[in-house]
Amino acid sequence: MTTLAGAALPTLPSTLPGTAAPVRMWLPEQETEPAALDQLRNIASLPWVHGVRVMPDCHLGKGATVGSVIAMRGAVSPAAVGVDIGCGVAAVRTDLVEEDLEDLGALRSAIEQAIPVGFHEHSAPVPAGTLTRIGARAGLDRFWEGFAALPEKVQDREGKARRQLGTMGGGNHFAELCVDSRDRRVWITLHSGSRNIGKEVAEVHIAAARGLEHNQALPDRDLAVFLADTPGMDAYVRDVHWAQEYASRSRAIMIGLLRETVAAHWSARGREVGFDMPVNCHHNYVSIEEIDGADMVVTRKGAISTREGGLALIPGSMGVGSYIVRGLANPDFCSASHGAGRRMSRTAAKKAYTRADLVAQTEGIECRKDRGVIDEIPAAYKDLHAVLRYQSDLVEPVAHLQTVLCVKG
Repeated sequence: MTTLAGAALPTLPSTLPGTAAPVRMWLPEQETEPAALDQLRNIASLPWVHGVRVMPDCHLGKGATVGSVIAMRGAVSPAAVGVDIGCGVAAVRTDLVEEDLEDLGALRSAIEQAIPVGFHEHSAPVPAGTLTRIGARAGLDRFWEGFAALPEKVQDREGKARRQLGTMGGGNHFAELCVDSRDRRVWITLHSGSRNIGKEVAEVHIAAARGLEHNQALPDRDLAVFLADTPGMDAYVRDVHWAQEYASRSRAIMIGLLRETVAAHWSARGREVGFDMPVNCHHNYVSIEEIDGADMVVTRKGAISTREGGLALIPGSMGVGSYIVRGLANPDFCSASHGAGRRMSRTAAKKAYTRADLVAQTEGIECRKDRGVIDEIPAAYKDLHAVLRYQSDLVEPVAHLQTVLCVKG
């Protein structure tokens, strides 16, 4: 097990005072943005909320705090999932070791050719032959049949959604090659979501919820909810599950394309590559779970489930890499952080840092070093190692993966 060095930890979780429903935090209150604390109090004031759990990467979000796990009785708030429905991570270990790494500039170019990033998309949906070759999940045709049930407003987006399946997007989404700090094995890691279709589905439902009569007196209308056994909630749950599957399938396709690209890179050098230990999990999603002996609607916005005790990936930044962790199934909502979390907004990061700062902070890493990704500079993120120390009762670190190559949109 990886040892996490650091100073003595505060006693966590702590309870946020002055809330209607209990809010338990795996981050010291004094290290949390005042605006995020206000937002957590607003969430806890909703009459349907049973409890809130706050992960150590939490920061201000729209409506609901990023890094929050919310259990509700008979209701769901679309903002508590967010607009990137099904956003999550994937990873796979290779049998390469650090000494095998060479010509990473050419490999980065090959990855960027294989996987569209930013606003780009495939010129046509990934062909069935390619999906078979890379071992993509079966049942894609049946999955697409579900598109017809999505809101009418998005029905003309199907072509775009098909072309964006298996594409990365921008912002903090990435594909990386990383080196395990223990045995120097090379991993492929990925962070992506449901692209434009997930965003549009979410926005349709958030707008619909805001207009409902029972939401008019809320402290923050962005927290508007659908109530159980109503057409609005039924439609949202159906659509959010479709978008979650879209995101999961998209990650699986990209991992397949990444494996193929990495394998081709080393095959040209006479080296066959093996892969194992696959990971693929959401961190923006909704599920029905038993909480304190009752079935409740649980939303995770920037949090992973540890209920099954399996492997997950918790990313940091281009400069720090990620952790492979094993969930400890802590019965207190069975959750953990989804990453390091931002310590400053994108706008603030662009004002505070220069391209020279980005170059210095990503020294030795094959990645973009232009002004277009300054908002993703490592200093804009919290200390990933501290984030892991704060949640030692939630996850067990298995490996620290140091980034050596990063592709961003």
